[in-house]
Amino acid sequence: MTTVLLIEDNETLALGLRSNLEYEGFRVLVAPDARTGRSLIAAERPDLVILDLMLPDTHGYHLLRSLRDGGDQTPVLILTALGEETDKVRGFRFGADDYVTKPFGLMELLARVNALLRRSQRLNEAAPSVLPATSASPAIAAFGDVTIDHATRTVTRTGTEVALRPREFDLLAALVRRTGQVASRLDLLREVWGYDDSVMSRTVDTHIAELRRKLERDPAHPEHILTVLKTGYRIRR
Repeated sequence: MTTVLLIEDNETLALGLRSNLEYEGFRVLVAPDARTGRSLIAAERPDLVILDLMLPDTHGYHLLRSLRDGGDQTPVLILTALGEETDKVRGFRFGADDYVTKPFGLMELLARVNALLRRSQRLNEAAPSVLPATSASPAIAAFGDVTIDHATRTVTRTGTEVALRPREFDLLAALVRRTGQVASRLDLLREVWGYDDSVMSRTVDTHIAELRRKLERDPAHPEHILTVLKTGYRIRR
């Protein structure tokens, strides 16, 4: 049975979410604070973590960052009332897989949960190489002063390795495979995040901004990771 860990200090909200998730067939664990959540992650190895940011003992960002810095790649869905764009960027920068703001619709949350779990399953089945080299995706690809090694999942810029989060690498690889062609946001949501047509998100835009920050000389005026107005994104060599 798929296990979901909910780290949420609002007892009423936690109870409601637990009931709905259990109705959908999940095994649900609940932690009221980061300390308990960390212990349950280590002991139970959940398939997905739903993380509130405003916790009584520490900020959820701190827990997320410590997990990622420690090598834990459990999918994390942030659930919070902090809905500013800067909050979302910070969450993704620390390694969140998705971000839902309160108040939220239950069906949207369930769709996001299922999409993350599907994607995690695909990655596990495809390990150790999520994106094998093909005629459309060579082992080594490049644009500008950036080089992408699909086999080792590493990216370098002017010879120096750039640290990308797993989702950032997957997004970059999806764009590189379409070099010269446009990838719509929906195409990228389906391929990289596993979302179906019912789920729309600013997730792609936020991750694109992070890729530009790390890989473009001038992120405000990108030369290679380009926006195609009202359509999506493309890579220009």
